[in-house]
Amino acid sequence: MKRGITPTVTPVVELSRSVRSEMLQLMQRYYDRISAERFHSDLAAKNFAVLLHDRSCQLVGFSTVGIWQDQFDGRVIQIMYSGDTIIDHRHWGSPAFASSWLKLAARIKDAAPHMPLYWFLIVKGHRTYRHLSVFARRYYPAWNSETPPEISGLMRHLGTAKFGHAYDAEKGIVHFSESQGHLLPRWATIPDKDAVRPEVRFFAAKNPGYISGDELVCLAEITADNMRPFARRIFERAARG
Repeated sequence: MKRGITPTVTPVVELSRSVRSEMLQLMQRYYDRISAERFHSDLAAKNFAVLLHDRSCQLVGFSTVGIWQDQFDGRVIQIMYSGDTIIDHRHWGSPAFASSWLKLAARIKDAAPHMPLYWFLIVKGHRTYRHLSVFARRYYPAWNSETPPEISGLMRHLGTAKFGHAYDAEKGIVHFSESQGHLLPRWATIPDKDAVRPEVRFFAAKNPGYISGDELVCLAEITADNMRPFARRIFERAARG
């Protein structure tokens, strides 16, 4: 892979103690209020971890993924939930993570091809919010379009089921009485070059409390038709393979 990054997708139950420790340490380099107890508890509730290692076998990024089925509006749907995610800033822009994540999404979709699959995530940084538009044609909430009523209802359903009273359905925000992790100031501050972007302005206005750990509930359907060209190529190639 570009920049010598090797991606792997590993079931959480197979992660060694040393890898789990590396994951926690990487999170703590970028986030404040990340407790070991909460981190490991959250990790145990996930199904997979997308891991990125450099040429020296050092962990330089990861994302945890939870998979479950739900019922909404009279149909069974499947959810692909993105949990803790971090990539060392020296490797931002590497295609390794996107490729592995899309291949995992294709595996999940292939296992139940007729069941709608949704990408569900909560976002506390403008960089993550911007990445939604890199993957998906239609995602919500979007800076340039209204959220359809049926999607608003699904987001409300998922947010309430997952976060209970911490989820403010009117604002679309998850707010905990005590931060469960927020970006350190160096990484939370929006650079001037990004502050002028319409999607970044939207995120900052929609989630003004992001700097102290508030998270914006986001959703996108995972289908080939809803993917940007580069993502669709990887997704369809993985589905065929």
